Amino acid sequence: MNEELNIRLARRDEADKILNFVKAFAKYEKMSKLVTLTIKDIETNIFDKGYARVLFLEAEGREIGFAIYFYSFSTFIGKSVLYLEDLFIENGMRGRGYGKQVLAYLAKTALVKECIRFEWSCLRWNKPSIAIYEKMKASPMKEWIKFRLDGKELTNLAAKCEKEIEIFHK
Repeated sequence: MNEELNIRLARRDEADKILNFVKAFAKYEKMSKLVTLTIKDIETNIFDKGYARVLFLEAEGREIGFAIYFYSFSTFIGKSVLYLEDLFIENGMRGRGYGKQVLAYLAKTALVKECIRFEWSCLRWNKPSIAIYEKMKASPMKEWIKFRLDGKELTNLAAKCEKEIEIFHK
């Protein structure tokens, strides 16, 4: 089924809805304990600083999911990359083609913004999503290993930098 889906940018006054979807998504991914996000974080980092954009997915007259994305940069090519951080559609609304519509919307956004790629990550256990991505001819990045540095390890490494850091964002 390819039912009608409205995709729109979230507004600042909807920060609470964003937080609710983040919590629902974390529960789906079995990561609820990791959520420390607050409405203030959303207002500051998404709407004030512009670090990411949030899309709401609407069907049947209400929000049924969200997507959060941002732009990264390809050093070798010198162009932007659209990176989808998260895409979530609530249980009961999956399997209707909405996710594919969002991916197509973001692919078109990437082209309009002159991005060279559209990238995202997927947990290895999420076989239904992987099957969809492979059917769309998305290529898993098997030669790349994703690394993360956070918490105490991030703080420890940052402490080794003696230079002052200039903040370019307002």
